[in-house]
Amino acid sequence: MEKPADTEARLPPRLRNELATITAMIDIFCRAHHQRPTGKLCDECRKLVRYAGRRLAHCPFQEDKPTCGNCPVHCYSPRYRHQIRAVMRYAGPRMIWSHPIMALRHLIDGRRKAPVPARRQTGARQEGHDDTASGVETPDVDA
Repeated sequence: MEKPADTEARLPPRLRNELATITAMIDIFCRAHHQRPTGKLCDECRKLVRYAGRRLAHCPFQEDKPTCGNCPVHCYSPRYRHQIRAVMRYAGPRMIWSHPIMALRHLIDGRRKAPVPARRQTGARQEGHDDTASGVETPDVDA
């Protein structure tokens, strides 16, 4: 099966497993919808695997990443989000037959709670001053 080797090498072990799972799902989808032999992805599906690898590499949660269905951050662009949903919808139920261990691991990971994304603080709020524009007071804390 084709994998983006450079991206995969930089990923932590848990995300490497996630990339292997999504690659297997894309392979199942491509074989059925694009009449490709196992492990030989069409150009469109190869681009989707590379895109998924890049998204995993830039995931803000890294090792704490939940499965995509439970993630509060939508990191895929609308075009790829539509494609990956179609892949998961088709290949997800079929994973148990071709990749039972991956499928089981994915089901277990699906029970993982999504972490709360860190909120970005800017300007006066970051420094602990009042933010009168939003009507929320942030008290100064002196040690």
